[in-house]
Amino acid sequence: MISSDDAEILAFWNAAREAVEGLPETPPPAWCFGATAQHADELLALVVAGVKTGTSSSLWDYQAAGERLPEEGELSIILDGAGTPQAVIETTEVTIIPFFDVGDQHAYAEGEGDRTLGHWQDVHERFWRQHSKSEHGFAPEMPVVCERFRRLFPEADTATSALADGTG
Repeated sequence: MISSDDAEILAFWNAAREAVEGLPETPPPAWCFGATAQHADELLALVVAGVKTGTSSSLWDYQAAGERLPEEGELSIILDGAGTPQAVIETTEVTIIPFFDVGDQHAYAEGEGDRTLGHWQDVHERFWRQHSKSEHGFAPEMPVVCERFRRLFPEADTATSALADGTG
């Protein structure tokens, strides 16, 4: 997590506030998807392209790290693999369900691979076996925090042109 006094975060947040009406003065938490810089960049690209509108985390990892769970209406600044702010998202839904109950719609919303449940299961089982912060690691009955979100910034037309010209 990046502190809200970071000059780059503040400059990014001010740009977002100019573009999106109603954002609060204080920047929200800043974080990146994935466990590696490459993974963070890959997942961020899906968010910016409007493909990725969901994510999932291990409840056990939240508990092991002592972190609070995401909440509906919460804002986040999404960082790239180098820690540079690139997007603002708003959480629209949070549910906690067993791994084996995650469905096709959530897998599709995550936007990865062929967007099927089988792909989601393979990727997430491997991720939690390799990168879990919890001693539990992975289990088929593990509680999964399924989060849905919408990208607020950059706006769709801005995001598309930034990716096309290499600035995003």
